[in-house]
Amino acid sequence: MVLISEILVQGLQMAAVLLLAPLLTGLVRKVKARLLRRRGPSVFQPYRDLLRLLRKEVVLAENASWLFRVTPYLIFATTWVAAALIPTFATGLLFSWTADLIAIIALLGSARFFLALAGMDIGTSFGGIGSSREMMIATLAEPAMLLSVFSLALLAGSTQLSTIATFMASTHVGLRVTLGMVLIALIIVALAENARIPVDNPATHLELTMVHEAMILEYSGRHLAMIELASWLKLLLYVSLIATVFAPWQIAVSGSGPVAYLIGFAAYLGKLAGSGFLLAVFETSIAKMRVFRVPQFLGMALMLGLLGTLLLFVSRSM
Repeated sequence: MVLISEILVQGLQMAAVLLLAPLLTGLVRKVKARLLRRRGPSVFQPYRDLLRLLRKEVVLAENASWLFRVTPYLIFATTWVAAALIPTFATGLLFSWTADLIAIIALLGSARFFLALAGMDIGTSFGGIGSSREMMIATLAEPAMLLSVFSLALLAGSTQLSTIATFMASTHVGLRVTLGMVLIALIIVALAENARIPVDNPATHLELTMVHEAMILEYSGRHLAMIELASWLKLLLYVSLIATVFAPWQIAVSGSGPVAYLIGFAAYLGKLAGSGFLLAVFETSIAKMRVFRVPQFLGMALMLGLLGTLLLFVSRSM
């Protein structure tokens, strides 16, 4: 009976991240529109977009290989698994032992690798430009992410997310300069990985500025629906990761009962809403930077992660 309840709670978390990802994107779009004095689309518009794409016919180029056809499903599967592993409303769930930060980074890196290959598979100039820019961003974003993970692991003694969340929720943490550096570094990486302003503009289709959109221009129908849903899941993943590490309030412990799960889920919804609102305010108050300035922007995250790790080593040796 206990095993069945654990399976149900784990399945609920997997379903929750899948269902809430379009809602988070819709909330960000709605808030941005209202801040710009526009009515904007409904927060449920991403669900309608998914249904519309699923009903459309898939159009493939004549020289599209099997990799081009399989990539959307691979990207969606790896991103969904990575997002479902992050503790959202409860820690210590059935699959929590696999929720390792290094494993999550590896899953996201695999999805990026296949997307870049698919962008170059057809042989269009836009796909090649988008893939090269994506790899340029990845060469700086992934090391910054790993250094941030190492800083958190040195503090909590583990790279397992449930352990980190439990440690961060305890009273032994206090105010640390390292945590502030890691938080800023993770926010910068999240903006770059999700192709958000100031690194990229998800609402534009200009050839000279596209990164993510350039790689998926040749996709349509259900293939495009899978890629779009995976991108929304990726945004939810980073929001959940930052909330789990730096705002682990009201997260329930496995086996604590339905009431604790409901409180944790309500708190998680509040964190998503607050993060979506802050992201919309940030994107409306800043302009997109030029492509050649992106390495400097990500280099700041890399240096913050490195300084955070060095500060922990220095403070422990004293």
